[in-house]
Amino acid sequence: MRLTNSFFQREVTEVAPDLLGKILVRRFEDGTIHKFKITETEAYRGGEDKACHANKGLTARTKVMFDAGGLVYVYLIYGMYWMLNFVTGETGDSSAVLIRGVEGISGPGRVGRALQLDKSFYGEDLANSTRMWIEDSGLKPQYTTAPRVGINYAGEPWISKPWRFIVK
Repeated sequence: MRLTNSFFQREVTEVAPDLLGKILVRRFEDGTIHKFKITETEAYRGGEDKACHANKGLTARTKVMFDAGGLVYVYLIYGMYWMLNFVTGETGDSSAVLIRGVEGISGPGRVGRALQLDKSFYGEDLANSTRMWIEDSGLKPQYTTAPRVGINYAGEPWISKPWRFIVK
């Protein structure tokens, strides 16, 4: 059962752990469909969060983050890795969840590679997309929390927020 946008239109620190165990479905250009169980996420809470891209306000890069939850936010790092994020909250919230891992694939860069992401996914609506969507597996796995990765630039208290969610 495909998740509707209402699932994503909630507080980011509720959505991020609730995505664990859900199934990320990707239909590739050749028509093949692959399903990936989400195992690790990170929450980024809009403008107040110094680690969030939207912290600097509305820009061409962050525009989609200011829309209502349920859209895809992708961005390129190191000129080679597309990072997959799902926008959360209501219009103007500017929060998103980074998909850090799926079953068998650890690390957001590797996830992006496996999904063959590119800039064309920016703004994709998960409720209507024919290329990517999230399905409810019915699973509610146990998880642990940890600080987010690679955000030392944000300073405290943002570095220590336990907003990384990992299936046990």
